[in-house]
Amino acid sequence: MRNNPIIVQKYGGACLETPAKIRAVASGLTELHGRGHRVVVIVSAMGKATDELVRMAYQVSPHPNRRELDMLLTTGERISMSLMSMALSDLGVPAISFTGSQAGVMTDESHSSARILDVRPIRVREELDRGRIVVLAGFQGVNPVTKEITTLGRGGSDTTAVAMAAALKAECCEIIKEVDGVCTADPRIVANSKPLRQLDFASLSEMCFWGAKVLHFRSVALAQSQNVPLVLKKWGDAEHSTQVMKEMTGMENGKVLAVNSMARIEHVEIDSADLNQGFEKFAQHLKQNGLPWPQLLASAFTDGKTRMMMTCDSESLDTLLRTLEQSKDLRKQRETLSSVSLTCFGGVASDLPLKAIQILKHHGIVADKYVLSSHSVNLFIPVESREAAVKALHALI
Repeated sequence: MRNNPIIVQKYGGACLETPAKIRAVASGLTELHGRGHRVVVIVSAMGKATDELVRMAYQVSPHPNRRELDMLLTTGERISMSLMSMALSDLGVPAISFTGSQAGVMTDESHSSARILDVRPIRVREELDRGRIVVLAGFQGVNPVTKEITTLGRGGSDTTAVAMAAALKAECCEIIKEVDGVCTADPRIVANSKPLRQLDFASLSEMCFWGAKVLHFRSVALAQSQNVPLVLKKWGDAEHSTQVMKEMTGMENGKVLAVNSMARIEHVEIDSADLNQGFEKFAQHLKQNGLPWPQLLASAFTDGKTRMMMTCDSESLDTLLRTLEQSKDLRKQRETLSSVSLTCFGGVASDLPLKAIQILKHHGIVADKYVLSSHSVNLFIPVESREAAVKALHALI
């Protein structure tokens, strides 16, 4: 087996929701292993297990300790990896499960949003050479200095899979979900959204940054920088997949590829002398309250106030807003907004922002502001208008 190609597959929580589904996934892995591949499987927590664990944490403490929260949340993936390894063994395939730390996933010291610094897959390679399928818990690692267990943030199992594929020089990294690859919009919002069979890294990264749920944007950037062959597949349907490529040729500059959205965007206002002091005060507030950095979308300074626009998972945003109630210099500013984003192939056409704003106006939706990036037009709208805006703008595809 030593010289056989390595395939890394990552299974999302929906694919692992029940013991029956875990056995079904194990059956497919058995077939892949039987064809001579060395197989590494990254698993997420079963179904909505992570959400349940987060809910329990906030029931026992309105401000859960970040270290202990990481200890709690990593149990979800450990359950999945153990059950998967049991299922494989029952099917007659030698298998072994590892936590992130056992697999050599080294991270910085940040709890809840750690970044991978290095991957040292010594035990993984040893077990692959013995002919075993290796099952890894996604979403987690260990800080080599403090020896503390860390988590990579929501969607972190994708990042684990890409980092492990890079370290092992895998033939392919396959992200397997219950949806049809990457689509032109969230199929739960736009019923007639269409699958995208090929995408370049730049477009996919932009889509994921602005709300596409298929992958975490950090994992896309990592795959691009490490030159990892990336495929997004629908579970049980090999025909339906999205191949991610270095670059795509074509002359359709400005063609709209997809519409994505973020459900919740908050604004924080900070009393400050300038932008630099505003950021310093915000960083100090996060550190004092043991909070991870949110995903910042925009910032500006006017009249003695730094304003930041940000998103994150709802639990983290709720916690951040609660801590602002005790702060003298920091406060929630204005109502919560949503975003809707048009990602384009080859760059944004100059008239696209106007077209998008006019379409929204025609549907009775007034955009509050927009942020333009090299591949996207991103409009900020009232929360209650989000789904209607996605449906309206999908007409541009």
